[in-house]
Amino acid sequence: MVVVLPSLALALLCLLPAGAEVPVQPDFDTEKFAGMWHVAAIASNCSVFLKMKDGMKSSITIVSFMPDGDLALKLIWPLADKCQKFELLFQQSGQAGHYMGTSAQEMGDLRVMETDYSGYAIVQEIKRSGEEPHNALQLLAREQDASPQLLQKFKELVPTVGLTQDMVAILPKSGECQ
Repeated sequence: MVVVLPSLALALLCLLPAGAEVPVQPDFDTEKFAGMWHVAAIASNCSVFLKMKDGMKSSITIVSFMPDGDLALKLIWPLADKCQKFELLFQQSGQAGHYMGTSAQEMGDLRVMETDYSGYAIVQEIKRSGEEPHNALQLLAREQDASPQLLQKFKELVPTVGLTQDMVAILPKSGECQ
């Protein structure tokens, strides 16, 4: 079980970031982070994502933590004719807020770079499979609409993880898959 974007299995597999060492939220609190989040924006260098990004809508990510501290993600993506569901599991890395994929398809890292727990979170994923690593940055919000200030903060972080503004998708609100 891992996490990321639709197209599904392919886009999903593309969505883990690749790159330099990324900061993690200080004193990360799993209890405060758990729960439902809306994916409000994504930036990624994954070719599948880049082909699909203009047609994507906001999706839901449900975060929970296993008794051993591993991170479980349930992703629900609205597609043209249905809601696609994915479940992903990341093992704790030894650093709070940093998790690692648990299978061959999930060879990568997930890092909670920044969060206020009640309003937003910025998460980076790096996937190392195949020839070229994939890097993704996601803006998660507790409400479906992200403020212009949060979107600006997200866009400012994009180049810090090796991505460019043309790789950004601000996902329109969706009433589907609630």
